[in-house]
Amino acid sequence: MFTNFDCSAYFVKDPDSLIRTFEILPEYLKTRTRGQVNDYRDWGIPLGRRFRALKLWSVIRSYGTAELQRKIRYHIELAGKLAEKIAREADFELLAPVKLNVVCFRYNPGDAGEDLLNKMNEKLNHILNDSGEIYLTHTVLKGCYTLRMVTGQTNVELRHVERAWDLIRETAKSIERSQL
Repeated sequence: MFTNFDCSAYFVKDPDSLIRTFEILPEYLKTRTRGQVNDYRDWGIPLGRRFRALKLWSVIRSYGTAELQRKIRYHIELAGKLAEKIAREADFELLAPVKLNVVCFRYNPGDAGEDLLNKMNEKLNHILNDSGEIYLTHTVLKGCYTLRMVTGQTNVELRHVERAWDLIRETAKSIERSQL
C-alpha cells in the first residue's frame, strides 16, 4: 500500500475489544472528538511507540480508496501479464500461482539438475540486481531457488514490467554454465 517496511495493517471484527486492550487515556489525551472519530493511538502497542499507522493513513488520505483500489488491481493485472509471458517461454517456469502482485519463477533451460538450476538462478539474481536496472528478491520453494518479481511499486507501468522481463530473459541466456 505504498508505505515502507515497518507499517502493518490488520483487520478486526470487534475494534472495541482491540481498543480496550491497548487503550491508554490519561486526561491530557482526552479530546472533544472522542467516539466521533477513530483514535488510532488506541489501536496499537503503547503510546510511546512510533505511530506506524500514520504512514498508511497518509497514503489513503492522499490517493483515496478508489484510486488505491485501481492501482492495486492494475498491479495484480501486471503480475498476471508477466506470468503469461513466463508461461509462454520454454526456458522459464512459474513456481507458484500468481494471486496478487508477486510472481515466483525460475530460469530452467531443461537439461540441468536441481543443484545446477539453483546455482544458475542465484547467479541470474545477482547479475540482475548488480546491474542496477531491476531488483528481484528470492526465496526457496520446495528446494528450488526462486526468483520473485513484485509489480506493486507505486508508479509501475506495463512498459517497466516488459523491460524487466526482456532484461531477465537476455541475462539468463547469457549465463555460462562453466562459470558456476
